[in-house]
Amino acid sequence: MKTTRYIFSIALAVSVSGCGTINTVLRGDEVTRSNLKKWGTYCDSLPRVYSGVFYNLCILHGPADTVVKDLASPLLFPIPIIDSIPSGVLDTLFLPYTIYRQSADGSIALGH
Repeated sequence: MKTTRYIFSIALAVSVSGCGTINTVLRGDEVTRSNLKKWGTYCDSLPRVYSGVFYNLCILHGPADTVVKDLASPLLFPIPIIDSIPSGVLDTLFLPYTIYRQSADGSIALGH
């Protein structure tokens, strides 16, 4: 029973936090910039290919209090690490589209 509850908590936390791929591929570049600015990341740009995984890495590449900001983190385990797995799967599915966008538009400039 505890294992089921723990898995449910992790799944809920990932869905509440928002998938990196959804934030970078399905939403506009401005939303991505705004979200990463809110997290205080030190990243300057974000490649479009595997952007969901890189989005999560950018969140982790920020101030030391990143984990504290994410109140959905069970046991203070960073949600971006957990989210990198489903983001990697979705990034692979969107690969033809993101390769095209990377060649046409380049990386997403975060404007720091």
